[in-house]
Amino acid sequence: MKIGFVGLGNLGSHLAMGLVRAGFEVTVHDLDPARATALLDVGASWSESPRELAERSDTVITCLPSPAAVATVVQGAGGILSGLRRSGTWIDTSTSDQQLTARLAALAEARGVDVLEAPVTGGVHLAASGEVTVIVGGEPEVFERHYGVLSALGRRVFHVGPLGSATTIKVVTNMLALAHLVAAGEALMLVKRAGLDLAQAFEVIRASSGTSFVLETEGQLILNGSYDIGFTIDLALKDLGFAGVLGEELGVPLELEALVARTFERARDAYGGAAWSTTVVKLLEDAVGTDLRAPGYPARLVP
Repeated sequence: MKIGFVGLGNLGSHLAMGLVRAGFEVTVHDLDPARATALLDVGASWSESPRELAERSDTVITCLPSPAAVATVVQGAGGILSGLRRSGTWIDTSTSDQQLTARLAALAEARGVDVLEAPVTGGVHLAASGEVTVIVGGEPEVFERHYGVLSALGRRVFHVGPLGSATTIKVVTNMLALAHLVAAGEALMLVKRAGLDLAQAFEVIRASSGTSFVLETEGQLILNGSYDIGFTIDLALKDLGFAGVLGEELGVPLELEALVARTFERARDAYGGAAWSTTVVKLLEDAVGTDLRAPGYPARLVP
């Protein structure tokens, strides 16, 4: 199976590398050709456009930062759907808008192209080691046919239902993660202002019922001061927005989600949307004039 991959950002570059390492013939494209250098060095090929890439591929995978980018790459002039042949497949690993995915899937179906949504969760550092979780929505037969491809992207692969199902679960996981991040910052600040050893307290919390994946990973970057999680405030707000819309559609009042979203909006106003999402904790540091630094923690997470 020949694979095309569009979108070589912090996450996509690692997912594409997993495909190359698994032995697939991979063609890549990104708005910034420099992002493809490491992949070309290990055997991937470059394509000048999404359409050209699709013409050379059996399956095209996208990993893009916004619904607008997905729409442009898939259905725009020179997009994927103009190049994929009948019986080809488009797999979107982006966290995108359900209505957009449904609309693009209908266009793809009319052209004889199958569609899967396959957002991943676990963070950039787990993507680097091929250990992210892959959440898949789509027809079971298409899922089974592409299981080998999906397994090259991550360690655990879940088929959760028809199109739209995977996006719902991904939005829920991100909503929880971002709420955990704000809560972790508040917890660590209480410890610091109480005059306790922050590094020791972090290890105690990590071994307690109060721990979370976010505290154990992003907490280290807060203690280092780099905040470098590879995921921006703008992306966090995009996902929180999806959660808010989902809550309205399903009649579920999301009071905590709304509070967390407002906190991230303040962080965007203070530090810019391109700042790492972990920087949201700096709002509290700045407000009380106390940093959350402790020695021995890494500037970036390693697999």
